[in-house]
Amino acid sequence: MNATLRVREAAGRKVAASRDTEAADLKWLMSSRRGRRIVWRLLDQAGVFRLSFNTNAMNMAFAEGGRNAGLRILSQIHALCQQLYQVMVVESVAGRDVSRAVADAPDAEGGVDAAGAV
Repeated sequence: MNATLRVREAAGRKVAASRDTEAADLKWLMSSRRGRRIVWRLLDQAGVFRLSFNTNAMNMAFAEGGRNAGLRILSQIHALCQQLYQVMVVESVAGRDVSRAVADAPDAEGGVDAAGAV
């Protein structure tokens, strides 16, 4: 076996190990409620769940760059732990409902809260 072939094989093993580590890291992050909240927040900030259209081409290109990064993460989630994505969506919707209920609730004295609700 020549040296070039050995170097290529070693590089291939290193890439495979790196890919396996990345997959294990994402599964670990998605395995907890806190990790899923972090991932959901990152996907939302990346613009995965909204259109990136803008009449300014440079602003739209910038938004699409962030969205593309988010879509890569989303693709990995679908490939590695689809069932945890579904859990994350349910938790996100439930969290949004709780946030709305807290914001709409009157304060302890029955007065108006910071949002102006009674």
